[in-house]
Amino acid sequence: MPLSLMTGEGSQAPWLPDSAFSADSRLVSEQFSQAPQKLAFYNWYGSARLFHFRVPPDTVLLHWLLQVTRGSGPTCNNVETTVYFRYGAPPVINPLGTSFANNTSVQPSFLLRMLQDNASVNVSYPAPGDWFVAAHLPPSSHKIEVKDFIPTCAYIFQPDMLVVRVVEMSILEPDVPLPLVLLSQPSYLKVFVPKHTQELRLELQGCVSNGSLGCPVHLTVGSATLPGNFQKVLTCSHPTTACRLLLPSPPWERWLQVTVKSLAGPRVLVTFSAVAALTGGLCGEVALPRSIPRPACTEPLVVLTACRPWTVNLQRLLQSSPNQSSNASTGPPPLSPNTQDLDQSGEAGSGAFCFRSFPILREDMDVVSVRFRPLDRASVLVQSDMPSVMKLHLNTGMDSGGSLSISVSVNQTVIASNISVVACVTAGSPFLSFNTSLNCTTAFFQGYPLSLSASSPTANLSIPYPETDNWYLSLQVLCPERPEECMQASVLVETTLYLVPCLNDCGPYGQCLLLRRHGYLYAGCSCRAGWRGWSCTDNSTAQTLAQQKVATLLLTLSNLMFLAPIAISVHRCLLVEASVYAYTMFFSTFYHACDQPGDAVLCILNYDTLQYCDFLGSGVSIWVTVLCMARLKASLKYVLFILGALIFAMSLQLDRRAAWNTMGPCLFAIVVMVTMWVYRCGRRRHCYPPSWQRWVFYLLPGLSMAALALTIYVSMMTSENYYYTHSIWHMLLAGSAAFLLPPREQHAEPWACAQKLTCHYEICKNHRDELYTVT
Repeated sequence: MPLSLMTGEGSQAPWLPDSAFSADSRLVSEQFSQAPQKLAFYNWYGSARLFHFRVPPDTVLLHWLLQVTRGSGPTCNNVETTVYFRYGAPPVINPLGTSFANNTSVQPSFLLRMLQDNASVNVSYPAPGDWFVAAHLPPSSHKIEVKDFIPTCAYIFQPDMLVVRVVEMSILEPDVPLPLVLLSQPSYLKVFVPKHTQELRLELQGCVSNGSLGCPVHLTVGSATLPGNFQKVLTCSHPTTACRLLLPSPPWERWLQVTVKSLAGPRVLVTFSAVAALTGGLCGEVALPRSIPRPACTEPLVVLTACRPWTVNLQRLLQSSPNQSSNASTGPPPLSPNTQDLDQSGEAGSGAFCFRSFPILREDMDVVSVRFRPLDRASVLVQSDMPSVMKLHLNTGMDSGGSLSISVSVNQTVIASNISVVACVTAGSPFLSFNTSLNCTTAFFQGYPLSLSASSPTANLSIPYPETDNWYLSLQVLCPERPEECMQASVLVETTLYLVPCLNDCGPYGQCLLLRRHGYLYAGCSCRAGWRGWSCTDNSTAQTLAQQKVATLLLTLSNLMFLAPIAISVHRCLLVEASVYAYTMFFSTFYHACDQPGDAVLCILNYDTLQYCDFLGSGVSIWVTVLCMARLKASLKYVLFILGALIFAMSLQLDRRAAWNTMGPCLFAIVVMVTMWVYRCGRRRHCYPPSWQRWVFYLLPGLSMAALALTIYVSMMTSENYYYTHSIWHMLLAGSAAFLLPPREQHAEPWACAQKLTCHYEICKNHRDELYTVT
């Protein structure tokens, strides 16, 4: 088995290879680690913590040691941690069970659920290159928690990667027998597969076990990948049957690992010769690594059928036949290769062509944003004699963090009803074996099939987080009912090939966000208004447009409750307090109007500016209300007003979500108010405020509303009831300010400050007299 799991509790001893590996002098072990990350309860893909490792070549055993460290507080319970593994790209996960967008192909992720503090995962013969580990806690409860106000538990996750790799691996040259002797230890081989290889044949010849004919060996070809594993395993035991393995469409320009183990026991000697035959490679012209001698072409063990790509010059094709129609019956003449059309990789007469190669231009537009298009912006000509192949370069190491979007279409009016165009999207090598039953499977990869016909002229495919590799789009014309009718058929296929950060930019109810882990960038969709899913297309819990409008009206119109403290402040000549309440009402209204998703949204300023002003106004409103209740001297009160506003501005700039950045100044204001009230009680020898009506009809209702507002804000808000609870918070906050504001001075007239805003004759005359007197 290429995969094994182990779990345990408590501390775990350092990992060591088992006896089968530790006794082999050809193997060395290495260890890699990354900085731990704090886990989060899952809400969207950004909640998962991603780790990026790189497995070195010639690795035969990969061991992950997974450790979860939790805090020691009373809220630190034992929770389940889900860990995902994937080769070549970040894992595509769906813990909430939401639906994906149409035409999206997703492989199920390999995952491990940890209930203990540590676990380990072993992968035998892993594929070299990028490996990704993602971890998260169970789905969140959707409760909106105030930061640093309610004690929480920290769960720290750290994976360590340990590998065992071979330092002396035998190279299996094409068509050259390699004698091997097996005892207890396996033999590690590797063979380089050049491009344009149609088939790889591995064969064990002349097997002798303990002096008699027989081949009791276990052959493993390829490397393990997760979540899918397409390793080829062959067990040879029959003495007369040839031990042979045929691999169609092996991965091009890559080392292929081969492991041979003896099944005859630890003391039985097994001898044989391993032979690798490549069908389709160009003898004498294959770009082999320098460490491999070129095979002799005079006396090969097998006959090689040369399979060369015919690189089509689209511009010359279109210029040579400008008046040709593109339908299936009278379309462009069939493309037959000749000496002028050959590229530099071959000469006429050296072998047959097996596919047409259409050059593709890669155009990098932005981060994780690439456009692929054929040269000269022409369509791709597809015929029945051989596949048409386009190569998409997604091997930069930074392309796996987006989504590959492929769209192919034909003109519905020019394709015959009995003709279909089949396509296959694969990684590593193209799919070249088209027939009536399209399986779209290469040697180690399960491809993605597409089909075009007169009834369905367009086919779309979306692949989230494609593996880092060279991807191929192969197309060919087929006639399922009458194959002979396709001999002269040719179809022009329009292709739209993109690598985008998020599919459809997450739609109207989502936001595409770029995430970063060290230098690796990947994208994810953050959904709103009840929409869920990988690209925010799952509307099972979505809000309707009417619900969105109601939510917007509740959050905005509830701020009109601040008109009450504004009017009371002006009535009692508290103009500074009235200005603060008006500021809070204005920015809270338009912030919540801008904070809504979809159609019910209105932004008069930048979203971040509106949010900052809303948080600032809420904190300063509480500050000025409490200090106003303290009945300080005017000069001291206004100094504290300005000082408090500056402190709020600084603390919110540091972290506007932290609870104590708002609660700290407010508690200081409460201490000032209580101190002044106690001072007046001691000075006057009776309770302050002295009137019981003031306590019963104003202070107690105001304090009750403030306490209820604080309780709702801290412990009752969730993402589902936010529109209602936060609207109640607005009304309670404004209502408590209206009740708690102190009464006007005994000798002051109502609306006295409003009357002073207009310049009457006596006021202006008195003002001039004062100026003259001062002068």
